[in-house]
Amino acid sequence: MTNRAGSFLRNLSTLVPTSRTRRLGFSRPKIVHSNWNPRNLLFGDFDNRVQSSVRYLFQDALSGDNFQGIGPEIVHTVNRLLCPRRLSFDSKHSVSDNELKKINFRHEASNEDVLTKETKPSPVSLRKLSQECSSLSDVLDIFSEGPTFPSSNYFSAMWTVAKRMSEDQRRVEKQLMFNHPAFHQLCEHMLREAKIMHYDHVLFSLHAIVKLGIPQNTLLVQTLLRVAQERINECDEKCLSVLSAVLEAMKPCKNVDVLRAGLRLLVDQKVWKIERVFTLQAVIKCVGKDAPVGLKRKLEMKALRELDRFSDLNSQNMFEALAAMNHRSVILLNECSKMVIGNIHGCPVKVLITILQSCRDLQYRNLNLFKAIADYVATTIDIWKLKQVLFLLILFENLGYRHTDLMDLFMKKVIDDPGSLNMRSILSILHVYSSLNHFYKSQTPKFQEVMTSSLTGYLHHISSENLLSAVCSFCLMNHFPMALINPLLQKDVINELLISDDTERNAHKLRILAACLKLDISCHMDIDLELLPPPSTPLYPHEKVTDALRSLLGEGCFSKNTQLPHNYCIDFEVRMDINRSQVLPFSSVVTSADIRRVAILCVPRSAYCLDLGHPKGFLAMKMRHLKIMGFHVILVPNWEVERLEMKDVVTFLKTKLYSTEAFFTAGVNLQSTC
Repeated sequence: MTNRAGSFLRNLSTLVPTSRTRRLGFSRPKIVHSNWNPRNLLFGDFDNRVQSSVRYLFQDALSGDNFQGIGPEIVHTVNRLLCPRRLSFDSKHSVSDNELKKINFRHEASNEDVLTKETKPSPVSLRKLSQECSSLSDVLDIFSEGPTFPSSNYFSAMWTVAKRMSEDQRRVEKQLMFNHPAFHQLCEHMLREAKIMHYDHVLFSLHAIVKLGIPQNTLLVQTLLRVAQERINECDEKCLSVLSAVLEAMKPCKNVDVLRAGLRLLVDQKVWKIERVFTLQAVIKCVGKDAPVGLKRKLEMKALRELDRFSDLNSQNMFEALAAMNHRSVILLNECSKMVIGNIHGCPVKVLITILQSCRDLQYRNLNLFKAIADYVATTIDIWKLKQVLFLLILFENLGYRHTDLMDLFMKKVIDDPGSLNMRSILSILHVYSSLNHFYKSQTPKFQEVMTSSLTGYLHHISSENLLSAVCSFCLMNHFPMALINPLLQKDVINELLISDDTERNAHKLRILAACLKLDISCHMDIDLELLPPPSTPLYPHEKVTDALRSLLGEGCFSKNTQLPHNYCIDFEVRMDINRSQVLPFSSVVTSADIRRVAILCVPRSAYCLDLGHPKGFLAMKMRHLKIMGFHVILVPNWEVERLEMKDVVTFLKTKLYSTEAFFTAGVNLQSTC
């Protein structure tokens, strides 16, 4: 029996490296093979079995805090745990299960060894840790009592516990975590185990570490990134999803960029094998905006193939995924929009906000989708916070969408409860309503008074630039509160605005203020602006409209790019009689009382709200000021002109130029007198 036991130990010792006093992670780099996955290879060659046995030997041998080496006693302890089955190392010496139980070693273990065996900690599962612990320090306390392999369980448990906390509590707990005496020890264990634990454990650890706020430039994070790079070929679909989430949460750096490049190559090869839609969307969000166009199209085609399997949540997440990749797939967005519209009720506010933000980033305009979201918010506005509705209105303004019912309801809520607004909310509301040029019957004057009164209360705290923005919004709304305007007329305030970082923008707003004071309320308080020279207005040829006017009126009966006071420019000017039944040449000498000046403005699509039937604030103000200066304003939509033939453009201009009465009055000649 003694010979058999000795032979058994001698054979087992051949599996243990001779340099037994080195620490894990640095002494055995050769046992890690990036192409070897123990989960996929149930049976392998003898060499792989040896490596697998050594891996588990190292795991148990390192379960203590002070690991210095692997001695005979430790080998014996680990061997008994690892070998419940028949082991045979050579043809002469074999140990059966019954014989193994009867082995009596000649070398008795010391009292310390016996105590170590009795108090050796059992592995703690991630679920048990996350359920039993209520703070990050609780997890670290359990680790300090008896560390077990793998250390990834402790980091994952801490992140699971942290997710259940509020932001303030999480902030405090993170600070306590960094100050805990066992935290540094846990990081050291993670460094030693990084190359021998399963690849998914590496990724789960890295994800938890990043989410817990451990700095990205630390040795621990960078080591895990390098391990993830070296073993990326072990990545299955589950690991692909986790790796995508990790890279999405990390800031760009050399190792992150290399790992992302490796992920792109891996996805390019395995994109058609991805089975779960959530994994596909995680990958789409991760590959980045600078990913190759070919890879983006592959991912788009894969998503289109999986449309039949999309859940409501999948369709909602697709907007954010495409925006993260900066890929505007209209077909995919249209199909997802239909699913969102059909299941809009009960959709969380965060999801709606994310969808609208993604539409803005992708420059995707879908009236049906926007209307469905706005209708849903309008019908359930009583359960929404005022700030949530305001945030949605800001996004609608960015998209150029004006939903009258929702804006009317929000206006009523503001009038009923102005005390709930802070200065930032007031500025945002003014910007939204002035930009979209929205008015609500008799409520608008009261709304303007409430906003003026609320902003006046912040007059001693508001900056000059914010005050100028608010006053400019009031000007677009044709409202002029002098209590807010007078502070801006001070010379020192104007000088401050003109030497700020955004001089050009401030100068533009001051010009608007000066024009409104002069034209709208005939204020004789001249502003000593000393503005910079006005920026040169880009002149567009509008060749199609020019040719149509030449065909309709002839040469000399219209002028192009007419400059007017207050920095206004009109594309074409035509002079007509008072009844707008006859065009007058510019060479004729007539009194101003006998002519009607007509301003033709070629307007881009962006100057209108999304429904293309309502002008935005700046265009509305320009039309108002031109009418004050005596012009009859005609708007020519550029996008409509481009798709019309020349004869249709001529007909369109004729119907706009001549008055309605002129068409139905007998004997009136609609031809030009030029």
